[in-house]
Formats: sequence, structure tokens, C-alpha cells
Amino acid sequence: MTHTYLPTELHPWEPFIPENAKILILGTFPPKPNRWSMDFYYPNRINDFWRIMGLIFHGSKDYFIDPATGLFKLNDIKKMLSEHGIALNDTGAEVRRLKDNASDKFLEIVQPVDLKSLLNRMPQCHAVATTGEKAAGVIADITGTPLPKMGQCIQCLYPDDTHPLDIFRMPSTSRAYPMALDKKAEYYAEMFHHIGIL
Repeated sequence: MTHTYLPTELHPWEPFIPENAKILILGTFPPKPNRWSMDFYYPNRINDFWRIMGLIFHGSKDYFIDPATGLFKLNDIKKMLSEHGIALNDTGAEVRRLKDNASDKFLEIVQPVDLKSLLNRMPQCHAVATTGEKAAGVIADITGTPLPKMGQCIQCLYPDDTHPLDIFRMPSTSRAYPMALDKKAEYYAEMFHHIGIL
């Protein structure tokens, strides 16, 4: 069912693509701007993506949080992503919010990400990871592959028959997803080990 009487939103940011990108991590779509604490991916202070990255790469869930302001340290975040070859984008290029919130459940993907063109910009990237079920479903539709089980990956050839690609479905970093932070970090760390980042 479409809701064409509701406005659509275009993705606010360019993809973040380090020169040495080895993995592309894809969420669904940013929350509304009033939830942003920075002008970058996973900007909501109550989303745990950057706490998970802090635990994995620096042994502290608060590593990327400025203790004086409680805000994310964007320069440190971009440095870490660049050092480890982690690219970021989302699966929704244009979306419609069916309710006035950031819930994936009430997000209609009007135009999905152009995954093929993204991967063509990252010749060293042979892995895609989705942070949640809806994002995983979008990538499965784009690549014509089955939906992986949470925490697992499937292998395929994409965007052409010479490009092997591992597609990981990771736990959502939203606190609405019922899993402890440490357990989520274990899943992400295992994925990074698998592709040789850790």
C-alpha cells in the first residue's frame, strides 16, 4: 500500500567512502533532523552504533562521546572509519515516513540506494552489512538473494559475475532492538574479523 498523500524525504548525506573501503555498512534512513546530534550517520545519541564501534576498536563504549558535551566526536569517528576502510550509507535514498518517527516499521522505501554504483566506487569492497531487518530486506531485493539470518552472511556475485560479495545481516543498533550492547558488539566484531579488518 502506498501513501502518496504523505511527503517524501531524500537522504541528507553523501555516502562516506574511504579510499581503502573494504566494507559498506548500510542502515535504513536517518531519523528526523530534530534527533540529530551531528550531521553524519547514526546521529541520534540514543542509537548505539558509535558505542559498539567504540567497544570494538577502542575497548570503551564511550570512546566516541565527548564527556563535556555528551555529543559524538565526529572527527575521531571519521578517522576511525578511514583507518579501517569502513564506508557508510543507507538503503533508502528516498523514503516516506508513515508515522512521525524514525521507526523502520513505519518507513516506506520510495527509492532504494543505488548499490551497484556505490560498489563500483569501492574496488576493494567485497562485503556489505545491514544494521537491521528492513535494511537487510532492501539489500536482498536489490541483489536477488535470500534474507540472511541475523548475525550471518550469504555470499553472491554482485554487481557483476566477477565480483564476490559477502552480505551480512547484523543486529539493529537501535535500543528498541532487544539485545545487550556487549552482545551486539560481539556480532559486529566477528564480522570485522571475518573480512580482515580486526
